[in-house]
Amino acid sequence: LWSADRDFVSDLMRIYDDESNKKLDSVMIFLTKDEMQQLLGYAKQLLEKHNCDHFHLSSDDYQKEITLCIYDPENTQQFDKRSQQLIQQDE
Repeated sequence: LWSADRDFVSDLMRIYDDESNKKLDSVMIFLTKDEMQQLLGYAKQLLEKHNCDHFHLSSDDYQKEITLCIYDPENTQQFDKRSQQLIQQDE
């Protein structure tokens, strides 16, 4: 991602494992074509809707889930304290 205000802003990406309560630096996700289409649809909605900050993409049996969030680093109060810590401090 590129920004006029910053040279390179990928350092703002956050990946979090809520089961272990740990931040991650990389993740590998395997999706079917249908799941990828659903994920892309959710991502598009996140970009277009100003009152929505996340979506959940669940497996058919609801045993696996991806939560996709969009945030403004200057405005994180809609997230819980743990998410705010992750966003602000990357820890």
